[in-house]
Amino acid sequence: MKKIETIIRPEKLEPVKEALNAIHINGITISPVMGCGNQLGWKETVRGSDTVLTVLPKMKLELIVADDRLEETIQTIISVAQTGEVGDGKIFVSEISDCIRIRTAERGDKAL
Repeated sequence: MKKIETIIRPEKLEPVKEALNAIHINGITISPVMGCGNQLGWKETVRGSDTVLTVLPKMKLELIVADDRLEETIQTIISVAQTGEVGDGKIFVSEISDCIRIRTAERGDKAL
């Protein structure tokens, strides 16, 4: 099993969720986050004073997939979230040693 953590633009959340649902990936944890990277932020004028905001709102999605679904899931996220502009986000993949469904005590891929 693999854990996919992805940071995407907020406006891409619904299209990414719909695309993942279309390939039957539906166990997703979603969190609003703030961060900075190559996009650097933007300048805003507040009460006549320029302020540089260095963190931007993003959405973080976390999901666990079976090993054989990893590439399909990654390609689905990229195909929908990619704009080609700085700030599209990142995808992180890590190994998960086990998963247990609390309700039934099922383990491994069956628990997904």
